[in-house]
Amino acid sequence: MKRMAKPKRRRFALRAVLVLLLTLAVGVVGWCRWVYVQVESYADRDQAAISDAIGVFGAAEYDGRPSPVYRARLDHALALYHRGIAPLIITLGGNGGDQYNEGAVGREYLMGMGVPEEAIIAETESRNTEESARRIAVIAHANGLRRLVIVSDGTHLFRIHEICAADGLDVLTSPRPRVAVEGGSQEFERIEHEILSYTLWRLHLH
Repeated sequence: MKRMAKPKRRRFALRAVLVLLLTLAVGVVGWCRWVYVQVESYADRDQAAISDAIGVFGAAEYDGRPSPVYRARLDHALALYHRGIAPLIITLGGNGGDQYNEGAVGREYLMGMGVPEEAIIAETESRNTEESARRIAVIAHANGLRRLVIVSDGTHLFRIHEICAADGLDVLTSPRPRVAVEGGSQEFERIEHEILSYTLWRLHLH
């Protein structure tokens, strides 16, 4: 009897492990699907409305000039500014590997496009999305800014919105237009990155 009981216990334990793994796999797929839907929803929605400031999340700069992606974000913020969406633009981003800061490069670009210096705040210390979101929250609270429109890549906006909301900000999102250098594979990679980054942030691992 004892010899027969051992194989039964092994089969039961194996079945339990398989059920646990299957449940875990279904949960992971379901979670990734939910985040994907949120990312796509924010990427396709322009919420821009009258606000206190427009926040532009940084992207690569090359020797003091914004990359095509960063320029598309800045140009979109500029268009919103000219539409009267907000009287202030906040550019975000620290050192990109050279002597220039993304926030400062964004400020210089906007000033070159006719935006007055006093209508721009450049944040030049943040190194990633989470830091930029937290620093814009500090800037907003310090300057009495109650509502902000955030400009970035469409796939980037859901995560930004959630981080800013966790810091007590009332945030609207406005995706920048696509640029010619982008392709379908880049879009897929960005979505993968956002799903992973958002998950790590929610788990307090990022």
